Amino acid sequence: MKNGNISKDPYNVIITGVGGQGNVMASRMLGTALARKGYYVTIGETFGVSQRGGSVMSHLRISNTSAWSPQIPMGQADIVVALEPSEAVRVMAVYGNSRVKVLSNTRPIYPVGVIAGELDYPAIEEIRNALEQLTPNVVFINATDEALKLGQPILGNVIMMGALAGAGVIPFNVEDFRNVMSETMTPDKLKINIEAFEKGQVLVRRIHGEAS
Repeated sequence: MKNGNISKDPYNVIITGVGGQGNVMASRMLGTALARKGYYVTIGETFGVSQRGGSVMSHLRISNTSAWSPQIPMGQADIVVALEPSEAVRVMAVYGNSRVKVLSNTRPIYPVGVIAGELDYPAIEEIRNALEQLTPNVVFINATDEALKLGQPILGNVIMMGALAGAGVIPFNVEDFRNVMSETMTPDKLKINIEAFEKGQVLVRRIHGEAS
């Protein structure tokens, strides 16, 4: 039996980032959690030219009634969760629309061309402006900074998944996260992951509260 509802069917989620950020783990955890609640979840993944540092994008199509093709049609995303800010712009250019919600980490990961001085990386305000020209529903979260405070920068992906839960757009919560992750994590690792997840929930709710 399903616990909660989705606002449209299918509900299209894109999780994007670069290799090494835990994008695939996040998408599969979310898919598993929702499938266990009775939803049909189809996942499609695309990878850039490099396993670490290349673009990684996961499509999740969540339905009450049936499986869908794994590829979200152009312009049909409902929410984009970006673990790296420039990847949010890349995804929105293809899959965005005026009603899509965007949750983006603020910390960039510079590609080799930027590090070598051959390319420029846009300032976070440029990225914000570009996204807000496409949709008014943009929230930036200092996920990597908060993960560093927990002593584990890789937890940025978990903080972003907590932010997704806190946004309240899909039936996904900390207990769903706990149930899936407890199967593969030791109690000490699970504890800090839950702390990171709850931090993401708090951050997005605080930002929404400040904006209202």
